[in-house]
Amino acid sequence: MTISPDDPLMAGYRRFRSTVWPLEAQRYAQLARRRQRPSTAVIACSDSRIDPQTIFDAEPGDLFVIRNVAGLVPEYAPDGGCHGTSAALEFAVKILKVRRIVVLGHAVCDGVHAMIHGPLRNAQDFLGPWMDIAEPVMWPMPEQGAGDAFEAAIEDAVLRHSRANLRTFPWIRDAEKSGHLTLSVWRFNIATGELQTL
Repeated sequence: MTISPDDPLMAGYRRFRSTVWPLEAQRYAQLARRRQRPSTAVIACSDSRIDPQTIFDAEPGDLFVIRNVAGLVPEYAPDGGCHGTSAALEFAVKILKVRRIVVLGHAVCDGVHAMIHGPLRNAQDFLGPWMDIAEPVMWPMPEQGAGDAFEAAIEDAVLRHSRANLRTFPWIRDAEKSGHLTLSVWRFNIATGELQTL
């Protein structure tokens, strides 16, 4: 397959090679000589408008980033199924031995919006069941909720729910209790750039 010279990804790569690479080639060479050793794992939404590395001004090798729709964490369920987020968490905690896990949510999350307003009926193969992870947060909320404030409250509740689900993983719970691991939950406001601690 021939890549068009107008391909925006290739244009971005060419900019990277001409402007970033000459300044960072030594850093990348050092990273290639050793295994990764990030101290922090970040669970973030796949939303194209946010990037954990940019938000935290992190360098390559600083963050182990786990991204999925709505940045959800499922409950611990070692049932032999394919669990991408759970596998990444196990790798981060047991293999990389990160010292911190950050759940990074954001305002105007399309995954949460879809869960509230129902277009998930068109995406039931994987997306509907995935968003069902967050379904329990809907029940304590007012039945007639609407508007930005209501969606923000659901977004916050989803983040807290993910933190609670992190603690269902025995090796996360034990590491947190022993002081070897800390859990943080933050919400990024895309419009203002502000980071809120939950």
